[in-house]
Amino acid sequence: MVIMPFIYAVLVLGGLGFIFGGVLAFASTQFKVEVDPLIEQVQLLLPGANCGGCGYPGCAGLACAIVEKNLSLNTCPVMTPENRAKMATILGRDSSEMVAKVALVRCSGLPGEEYEKFNYQGIPGCQAAILISGGPKLCPHRCVGLGSCAKACPFNAIEMGDNDLPIISKEKCVACGKCVETCPKALITLTRQDREVHVKCNSPEKGAEVRKVCKVGCIGCGLCKKVCAYDAIIIENSLARIDTEKCVQCGACVSKCPQKTIHFAGKPEKKSQKAKIDQEACIGCTICFKVCKFEAVEGGTPKQKHSIISAKCVGCGLCATKCPKKCIKMEEV
Repeated sequence: MVIMPFIYAVLVLGGLGFIFGGVLAFASTQFKVEVDPLIEQVQLLLPGANCGGCGYPGCAGLACAIVEKNLSLNTCPVMTPENRAKMATILGRDSSEMVAKVALVRCSGLPGEEYEKFNYQGIPGCQAAILISGGPKLCPHRCVGLGSCAKACPFNAIEMGDNDLPIISKEKCVACGKCVETCPKALITLTRQDREVHVKCNSPEKGAEVRKVCKVGCIGCGLCKKVCAYDAIIIENSLARIDTEKCVQCGACVSKCPQKTIHFAGKPEKKSQKAKIDQEACIGCTICFKVCKFEAVEGGTPKQKHSIISAKCVGCGLCATKCPKKCIKMEEV
């Protein structure tokens, strides 16, 4: 009959499918690769977009690196804070890893022809410009200003300002690190988003050399270190560096810096504030007296009304934060 060949074909194909299925089932059992359950849990918390913004081959590759290489939990630029917190709990990591970060440009160079060696007319890119005598700027450590970092940012978080310096949006920046990798001068770094005091310079040159090429560069004078009551400033290679874990953002270094190299990011008003105590509300608990590192509070005796020594107050606001009666206010002067 004509139908018989079709029946034989179906039987043969079905038999082959059965045999191959059995072989595959056997192989999957014998050659099964055990996956760390932690990796699976971490991968489930990642976005699953496999965008590559972290620099790893997809979310699976990043999950392996986080678990096996102890990679930072901030490596994924688009993971939600909630999932990052869950991941920290699963892995038993320090909660400090969950602090949001943002890119920081360590340069505050001024614009103008007096700071330029020549007028660059070449390929519009920082990497190309520095191949010609280190770039067009007099300071060898100054931002080239051609916007390679802005072009590399996949989140449109960087735009170039009027002074040829990148302006980074805290709202848009996800700390993916693309700009850090792109900058040929190594001027961009990732820092904690809740930190506002920054040294906007990356030059290791001596003070005299810095002054020749920049009016706002760090000269390593050490005045900031001397005035810091929290031992949060280190001078290395003629360059001030702030220990963000110790810094309380009091502003003493900002006010003292003769070059105006140290900045309050977005909070310049802090430089002109002083504490003031409401004498009627003060109960003389001495807490403000104890926390002030600048000896700017009078009245260390319990139940004695406290007052602020204006000449010593640097406007850090720590006393106002610690006051249990909230009778200390920060006022502009």
